Amino acid sequence: MSNNTLFAPIMVNEATRKSQAWSCLCAAILCLLLPATTAHAQTTIEITSGIDDPTPIAVVPFGWSGSKVPSQDVAEIVSSDLRRSGLFAPIKAKDMLGQPHQSSDVHFRDWRAIDVDYVVVGKVKLGGGSQPLQVQYELLDVVKQQRILLEKLSGTEAQIRDLAHAASDKIYEKITGIRGAFSTKILYVSAANRKNRSYNFRLYKSDADGAREQLIVESEEPLLSPSWAPNGRDIAYVSFESGRPAIYRQNLATGEREKLTNFKGLNSAPAWSPDGKKLAMVLSKDGNPDIYVMDLASKNLRRLTRSSAIDTEPSWYPDGKSLVFTSDRGRAPQIYKVSLATGAIERLTFDGSYNARASVLPDNSGLVLVHQEEGQFHIAEFNFESERMRSLTKTSLDESPSVAPNGRMIIYATKQYGRGILAAVSTDGNVKYNFPRTVRDVREPAWSPWTE
Repeated sequence: MSNNTLFAPIMVNEATRKSQAWSCLCAAILCLLLPATTAHAQTTIEITSGIDDPTPIAVVPFGWSGSKVPSQDVAEIVSSDLRRSGLFAPIKAKDMLGQPHQSSDVHFRDWRAIDVDYVVVGKVKLGGGSQPLQVQYELLDVVKQQRILLEKLSGTEAQIRDLAHAASDKIYEKITGIRGAFSTKILYVSAANRKNRSYNFRLYKSDADGAREQLIVESEEPLLSPSWAPNGRDIAYVSFESGRPAIYRQNLATGEREKLTNFKGLNSAPAWSPDGKKLAMVLSKDGNPDIYVMDLASKNLRRLTRSSAIDTEPSWYPDGKSLVFTSDRGRAPQIYKVSLATGAIERLTFDGSYNARASVLPDNSGLVLVHQEEGQFHIAEFNFESERMRSLTKTSLDESPSVAPNGRMIIYATKQYGRGILAAVSTDGNVKYNFPRTVRDVREPAWSPWTE
């Protein structure tokens, strides 16, 4: 397979011979291989939409003590996390009437005067020993004039961003009642155009805000469909490095890799079961693309679908008893459900001529998927109870949605200034932001589970 081959699952190439709708998806994914544009790189998260009345909060610059200044600004990281959620409006340090570092020095009247509802104060200490970094922070309710959260965190200096994200999670949960996901990670694939017109493909891991990008795999052949194991330590993905698609499992800490499938034809779309013991996938080894489930201990395969149509993109229900998948068995791509116990198949979506790449929300209330509306591909939410489809985005080539473990945000791939970027939207459609642009085209995001 040459480096100029379309960066898309073979499933899509097969589907273009059966359905014009599927060819639109090919065009969307093709943008990953477009030449670089002259657009300037974006270096920070760009929030494009939030709720009408976000909660005003002050994250006061933390005090510090020790032999040197901390390498990262903990308060700025916490403030950025809360702002990115769209639910909070952190005020600027220059607008604060004071900058206390502990609750005993907080004068609530000062914060009421600038209409702040919550205040975060804290200290960072750099010392010695096995855990030289200590972070202490307090969350204060200005209206009630009391402290509602106090926590001390410790680790190494290299973990300063981890501690800051952990503080953000606790602050977010204390105020909203919803577990925060700022400490989670994301996977994504990038493609860079080389001078000889070949491409360099890379699989990266980063923080949920795009920081601390870490290279996992690099190849001259396409990489796609990264998927997290529930333990957050293992991943699966598809690589064409052997000349045809194969599914690999890899441990992130050790880098140890295992080739799980290398059948003739299609090996695609790996998806871990909620208990981490199985992997759903798409194989065409028996003639047509169908959904299979592999027992990872025995490597035994079970075929779930048998159709002359194209069945692809499996994703698990939270209870692990069923899967959703995309199929054109109704002459256009739609979402279906298959029961592992009985093999019974049920069609779930009927709205529109194209619905694909679905995943079930963590609370089992509905699906997040790619939906075609007025000729454009958007990220949408389909509610099980009302059976209503609602588009969440308005850009034109949105794809590959992946839901945060708390079910509040969706990361997806789209285009900006002719280049593939990552973006996020809340599951109610109110909050939207774009990740920093890079010199590479970026696609195929996957949001990690909680690891603790």
